[in-house]
Amino acid sequence: MVKISIIIPTLNEETYLPKLLESIKKQSFKDYEIIIGDAGSTDNTKKIAKKYGAKIVKGGMPAVGRNSGAKHAKGEFLFFFDADVKIPKNFLKDAYEELEEKFIDLATCEFRPLSNLHIDKVMHDFANISIKLAQYSKPHAPGFCIFTTKRLFDRVEGFDETITLAEDHEFIKRASQHRPLKILNSVKLYVSIRRLRKEGRLILIGKYLHAEAYRILRGELRNNEINYEFSNFKKNDKKFIEKKLRKIESDIIRMNQEYNKLKNKLKDKPLKKALTKLRNKLKTIGRVVIKP
Repeated sequence: MVKISIIIPTLNEETYLPKLLESIKKQSFKDYEIIIGDAGSTDNTKKIAKKYGAKIVKGGMPAVGRNSGAKHAKGEFLFFFDADVKIPKNFLKDAYEELEEKFIDLATCEFRPLSNLHIDKVMHDFANISIKLAQYSKPHAPGFCIFTTKRLFDRVEGFDETITLAEDHEFIKRASQHRPLKILNSVKLYVSIRRLRKEGRLILIGKYLHAEAYRILRGELRNNEINYEFSNFKKNDKKFIEKKLRKIESDIIRMNQEYNKLKNKLKDKPLKKALTKLRNKLKTIGRVVIKP
């Protein structure tokens, strides 16, 4: 038996999967196995997985891939990642030690965007805060960042494969009825923003809020009531309202970029010094203007 089974659902992930697998390979902690639940990739995903020594099992939608991987797992803990995340140095070691030391059976951790845009950082900060605030009342966690013991996973019979969106939240909801969800303090995970780029940040926020409202009022999302695409991250043609929202988003991003340019110009010249110089110049101009 190994200590950690890392389970990753995939479908045509030749671009992102190598980055995750490389970050796993560089870990100081080596007592793990990697299981890929592949949904029939037609690119080099499976070839890349084999190169890194991963076991490949038949997958499907994310819930199917995760469950399939868990069935073949030999680890004491199951670490569920998505193909587009990266883990920093010593992530596995620090996470495992905290899980063991605190006797934790169900956990997640903070995640950061692989982006320099302030809007992306704010969105992910908000997501992290919402998970922490709901930890004791309505626990939930993203599927790319769930850690659980194998015994707890088996006890709740894994992910519900009939749910097409928010199956990760539903899994946490059931599992937390047996063991509380904890937020690990020792580690952070990094995730790509490809879905934000594809669907649009403001549109995606609205979609997730709609999904949560649906779950509260009508129950879990089955039969793709709110459209979810696994893989396929090419931009699609957008409706009028979506184009308007994307225009607002692009304006926000452009403002962010201009801010970064200004910040970079000032980084070698302290802002206080620059403002003092400007203030003195304005005073001089003022004296000239009011001179009798």
